Order: sequence, then structure tokens, then C-alpha cells
Amino acid sequence: MRTWNVAKGHGTENDFVILLDRHGMASPSPTDVRLLCDRRTGLGGDGLLRVVSAGQIPEWAGDPKVWFMDYRNADGSVSEMCGNGVRVFARYLVEEGLANGPDIPVGTRAGLKRVTMQRDGQVRVDMGQVLVDDEPTQVSLGGVTMTATKVDVGNPHAVAFVEDVAPLDLTRAPEFDAERYPDGVNVEFVEVVAPGHVRMRVFERGVGETRSCGTGTVAVAAAARRAFGGDDWRVDVPGGTLHIEVESTPDGGIERALMTGPAVVHIRGDVQVLDEQ
Repeated sequence: MRTWNVAKGHGTENDFVILLDRHGMASPSPTDVRLLCDRRTGLGGDGLLRVVSAGQIPEWAGDPKVWFMDYRNADGSVSEMCGNGVRVFARYLVEEGLANGPDIPVGTRAGLKRVTMQRDGQVRVDMGQVLVDDEPTQVSLGGVTMTATKVDVGNPHAVAFVEDVAPLDLTRAPEFDAERYPDGVNVEFVEVVAPGHVRMRVFERGVGETRSCGTGTVAVAAAARRAFGGDDWRVDVPGGTLHIEVESTPDGGIERALMTGPAVVHIRGDVQVLDEQ
């Protein structure tokens, strides 16, 4: 039996179990992650955020003293980045006295992310460079094939524009081009509401449909900018609203994207985890 210090938080209702593991002693297995994230037998969450010193992460080549967000999907698989998760992660660091703010560096598998705690309670993340592929791809849902835009936000996305996101059945995973996405993909379906304003639903790899996806909103803003122009986007998700600002390069690319939205940590305690047999 292991006792772990945990918390739970969410960003636009994309929810996470947070595991404090300062010195890398916990090392949760995929089975542990699935147990903690199970909504019936565990704490419930779309993923797990392990709070660990970056020096404990072998593949990390940056400052070993920063805090590293070791993100796992609910199925136990490792993911490169989580936009809502990094906001919740930073909120947790501040509330636990592990960081002072307002500017907080966070290590991720997609590189160092700089997070700013704003006076209005919102949290802004410099998501860095966003890569939009010139070659379209395709996704299929319910037997309907759609053209999609491939976007890299440190993790893979396929963005498809549709007339109305409400009737889509996301109880089953969309199909996608496995050659273009060998590690799987987050698929966003997007409805244009007005200039600079879109609505989206998302099927996240390793999870299923979630109430929000932070990196997904950045991917959507990047794809919308490519399709319609504009550097400021309001992205509505089932769990709320995120604002994405895009800074362009001289050649029209995306130098960086800034994501702003809420982050809440609302449950704290200890959990006992059975040793695997």
C-alpha cells in the first residue's frame, strides 16, 4: 500500500488528478494512472499531472531546478503537452507555495512553457511556436470523411471545420491517417460562430471526448487563422471559453501563441494506492 499526496483541479472543465512527487519517488505506472483517473473506482480525471523536479526526468535537458509537468492521459499513456493542464499545474504550484509567480517556468515534454498568473485570476501560457502543415489530411466520423488541417502544438492535432458541432457523435473515436499521425492524434471539430469566434468539440487520444483541450484550442486558432485570417480568437468549448492570441512571423507563420483561461484546484488530500500484483 502506497500513500500519495494528491489534488484535483480543472481548466474549463478539463479535469486532472495532481500528484505531488517532488523527488521522483512515486513513479506511477499506467495501471496507477488508470486507477486514479477512473471516474467510478478512482478520483476521476481526463489525465494525471505529476509534479516533479525536472532534474528527475532523464530526457529533460533544461534547468534541473524547474518543476516538470509529467503528463499522463487517463489511459496511462504519456503525452507531450496539455494546455489546460499546464495552467492547473501552475495554479497548484502557487497555492502550495512551490512557486511565487506571477511568472512561472514549467518544464514539459514539448519544452519549457512560461506561465503568467494574471491579476484577474486568469492564467496565460506562452505556448511557443505552432506549426501548421500545408498539406491537408482527412478524418472520418460516423462514415463521413472530412478534410482537416494538421497542426503541431508540441502534440499532434487534426482540425476539421463543420457546419454544426452539436449533433456530432463523439462516443466513438474518429478515424485518421495513421501514416500522418503514427502516435495518434487529438481531433477537433470546429464551427465558426462569427469573425474571430469559433466553437469546438474534441476527441482526445487516450481519453475520448473531453470538455476542453487547451492545446486543441491553440490548434483551432492556428487553423482558423490559416483559413480566415485574424490573430485573436475566442474559442468556446463545452466547459467554457479560452482566448488565443497568435503572433506572426514575417513570412506569415506563427512565432508563438498565447493561451489565456481559468484554472482551479478544488480538492486536496491523500490517497492510498494498492501495490500492483
